[in-house]
Amino acid sequence: MQYNYKIMLHKEPEGGYTVTVPPLPGCITYGENVDEAIEMARDAINLYIEELVDRGERQK
Repeated sequence: MQYNYKIMLHKEPEGGYTVTVPPLPGCITYGENVDEAIEMARDAINLYIEELVDRGERQK
């Protein structure tokens, strides 16, 4: 299965980007640049979904 989630990139004053995934509470990550932040978001989403599956919860 493939899911699509919108992410929010927040440019940090000290550099880099914090990424949040609004539909997945607590799914937050960071990247030094936009490309790295997006890749880190993909990894964070996959781990989040894996955890939901392991606990028997439903994906959104």
